[in-house]
Amino acid sequence: MVGNSCTTTLYKLKVGTYHCGDEKMKKLFVKALENVFDMEQEDAKNLAKTVEDIFKGKKEIEDMTIDKYARSLFYELHREKLLRLRREEYKEKGKFIRKYYWSFDQDSIQQEACRKPALEESPYNVYQKIPRKAWLLRSSNT
Repeated sequence: MVGNSCTTTLYKLKVGTYHCGDEKMKKLFVKALENVFDMEQEDAKNLAKTVEDIFKGKKEIEDMTIDKYARSLFYELHREKLLRLRREEYKEKGKFIRKYYWSFDQDSIQQEACRKPALEESPYNVYQKIPRKAWLLRSSNT
């Protein structure tokens, strides 16, 4: 198979089901965090470790089992499409009960991990965006 390491990793991940306990998925998750939040690698590794510790090697965890700080973090990761939130409804003793479950959004993590970060734009490039006519008009008024 020819391709960059990201393409190769994506192919391997599509073959089986992976979760946060897998080394390849961990690396992709760290890279996705770096790209999405513009983080340093060490910070992304620490955040990934925190999330991994919350999941405790499981593919999915119930929302009620995590504290409010972890939930806040998970909602931020959900906004960036790195985590999924699934709702389950059932009837118990005549009442409807809802449970929420968190899991990794593997497709989105893979896409973000393989996304090339945008090159930092020079602050002077803003002048190139101003139409030539505007420059000429401005220069003739002085």
